[in-house]
Amino acid sequence: MNEFVTFAVMVGVNNAVLHFADRAIFNSISFIINKQDRIGLVGKNGAGKSTMLKALAGIQKLDSGSISFPTGLTLGYLPQDMDFESGRTVWKETETSFSKSLDIKSRIDEINHQLATREDYESDSYMQILDELSDLNEKLSLLGIDTMEAEIEKILIGLGFSRNDFQRQTDEFSGGWRMRIELAKILLQQSDLLLLDEPTNHLDIESIQWLEDFLDTYPGAVVLISHDRAFLDNLTNRTVEISLGKIYDYAAPYTKYLELRKERREQEIAAYTNQQKHIKEQEDFINRFRAKATKAVQVQSRIKALDRLDRIEIEVEDNAAMRFSFPPAPHSGKVSLRVEEVAKKYDGKTIFDDVSFSIERGEKIALLGKNGEGKSTMSRLIVGEDYDSGEIELGYQVKIGYFAQNQSEILDVEKTVFETIDEAATGEIRTKIRSLLGSFLFGGEESDKKVKVLSGGERARLAMCKLLLEPVNLLILDEPTNHLDIRSKEILKDALLRYDGAMILISHDRDFLKGLIEKIYEFSQGKVKEHLGGIDQFLRSKKSDDIRVWESTKSANSSAPELKSKSNDPNAYQIKKDLKKKIRTQKNAVSKIEKTVSDLELELAEANELLKLPDAYTNPENKALVENWPKLGQQLEDAMEQWEKEEAKLERLEIELNQYEN
Repeated sequence: MNEFVTFAVMVGVNNAVLHFADRAIFNSISFIINKQDRIGLVGKNGAGKSTMLKALAGIQKLDSGSISFPTGLTLGYLPQDMDFESGRTVWKETETSFSKSLDIKSRIDEINHQLATREDYESDSYMQILDELSDLNEKLSLLGIDTMEAEIEKILIGLGFSRNDFQRQTDEFSGGWRMRIELAKILLQQSDLLLLDEPTNHLDIESIQWLEDFLDTYPGAVVLISHDRAFLDNLTNRTVEISLGKIYDYAAPYTKYLELRKERREQEIAAYTNQQKHIKEQEDFINRFRAKATKAVQVQSRIKALDRLDRIEIEVEDNAAMRFSFPPAPHSGKVSLRVEEVAKKYDGKTIFDDVSFSIERGEKIALLGKNGEGKSTMSRLIVGEDYDSGEIELGYQVKIGYFAQNQSEILDVEKTVFETIDEAATGEIRTKIRSLLGSFLFGGEESDKKVKVLSGGERARLAMCKLLLEPVNLLILDEPTNHLDIRSKEILKDALLRYDGAMILISHDRDFLKGLIEKIYEFSQGKVKEHLGGIDQFLRSKKSDDIRVWESTKSANSSAPELKSKSNDPNAYQIKKDLKKKIRTQKNAVSKIEKTVSDLELELAEANELLKLPDAYTNPENKALVENWPKLGQQLEDAMEQWEKEEAKLERLEIELNQYEN
C-alpha cells in the first residue's frame, strides 16, 4: 500500500476560473489543502462543489488558473455517480485496489518458478534475476501485502458487508451497495488526498459512524461534500464555502462555521454601512461648497480623499430557499396504521418475519437499520405492495402521501418541471401551480426546464413538490434528504415539525432525525424492535448494546470456565426468591430514572422552542430560562448515565436469576 507523503502543503488552487454558459462557477478562486486537513466543501445545490472536486481530481478543466500538486502525490476520488465493472465477486473487485501489489506478487511467483527449473547458478542472468527477486520482495513488503486480506475484510465489514457477501457477484447488488464497494477500494488505496462527494448517501447510520472513525485517524488529507451536518461536525476541522463564484475559508467545522460566517457578515455590513455614511457626508460637503472659493482647498482635499478610498464591497447573498408547508392533515381515526405479524420474502430469502407495530394519529416514527434489512420494503408494503403473510390495515379515513427512495429517479425526464406538476395536480390546486413551483425555486423560466437537465437536488425538490398537491394524514418518506443541500433539509425538517399528521421516516441523517421523531423501529436480522425516544437515545443504547454483544462474545471465546446452571443448588429456592425481590426493586429504580429522563427531555424541548423566538435572549422574563438552559442539558446527560447504570444492574440480576432457573 502507499506510503504517505510528508508535504506541508499538498495541493494549491491558484486563481481558478471556470464558466458554464454565462455563469461564473469559479471567479479567481485560490486556496490550499494541507496535510491532515479535514475540509468540508459546502454551498447551495449548483454552487460548484462537485465541480471543484472534479477539478482537483483532474477531470474538469479550468478556463484559467491552475491546480498544483507535489510530485508523487496520490489521490482517491469518489464521485456521486459512476459506471461499475461487472464479472467479479465483491472480494475480487475490492482486491483490485492492490493491483500494484498483485502484479509484483505475480512477477515474484514467475521468478520463483524460473529459479526452480534453472541450474545455471553462476551465470550473470541468474544473478540478475536474484537481484530482481530481492528488490520485488522489498517493494512488496513496503506495500503491505501481508495485511491485504485483513484490511479488505475490515473495511468491507465496516461498510456493512457480511462475510457471506464476499464471494457474491457485484452484479447482485444495488447501485448503493456497489458505491460502497467503490468507497472500500478508495479507502484501501490509502491515497495522500481523498476527494469524497456525498460518501454517506448510501450508508446506514452504523456504517456512517464507522466511516467517521476511519477518516478521523486517516493519515492523509480529506476533502468531502456532505449534506449530513452531524458527519461534517464530527469529522471536519475546516469549512470551505463556495458561493456565487467565490470561496470563504473557515478553520472550523460546519456548525461553528455558521456562527463565524454570521459574525463576518455582520462585520462586513457594519463596515460597509459606516463607510457609506462617511462617503455621503463627504459628498454632501463637496456639493454644498464646490462653488465657494473660500472652501476650494477643503473641497479638493475631500475629492482626493474619496478617490484614494479603498471602497468596501459586500456581496449580495444568495438567500433563495424553498418555502412551503404541508397542507393540514384531514381528520382520521385514532390509529393511522396497524401492522400485525407481517412477513416478506424475495427469491426465497426472508427479509423479515412476524413484524408488528402500530402508529397513532399525529405520531412521528422512524424505521432504522442497516441497508438491506427491509425498511424500504416495509414502506412499499404499506402503500400496496404484496406481502406473504400477516395483515397491514390503514386506519379510518387515512390517506397516504409517499416519497420513495428513488422518487426523483422515476420522474419522466422528457417532461418539463411545469408539466410534471400540472399532470399530477387535480382540483383547486391547479390554479396555484406557478406559485407552488416558485416555493420550490422553480419560478419563471426554471419551470420550463426539462427534468433531464435538473441536478439531483433539483429533482428531489420537484418530487417533494408533488407531495403537496393534496392533503394527506400519513406521510411515508424514504430517504427524502438525499441530494438536498443543508439549507433545503432544514426547511423540509421545519415543515415536517409543523405537519400535524402521522409520519413514517426512513433516513440515515442523524441531524435531520434529531427532534423530529419520537419512536424508532429498528429492523435487524428479520425482526423489528421498538425503541422509545429520539435518535440520540437510540444511538446511546446501540453503543451500549454493542458493548454487551462484544462482552458476551469475548466471554464465549475466552479461556474462562463456562457458566453452569445453578438450579441444583440446595439454596436455589431462597436465592431465586431474593433475586426476584431485588429485580422488582431494581425495575422500580429503572422506571423512576426513566421518568426523570422523560421529564427532563420534555422540559428541555419546551425550553428549546422558547429560545427559538426572536426576542428570546433580550426578553427579561426569559433571564432564568437562559441561565438554566445549560444546566438542563447537563442534568439530562447525568440522568442518562444513571439510567445506563441502573439498566446494567437490572440485566446482571436477571442473568443471575436465569442461571438458577435453567
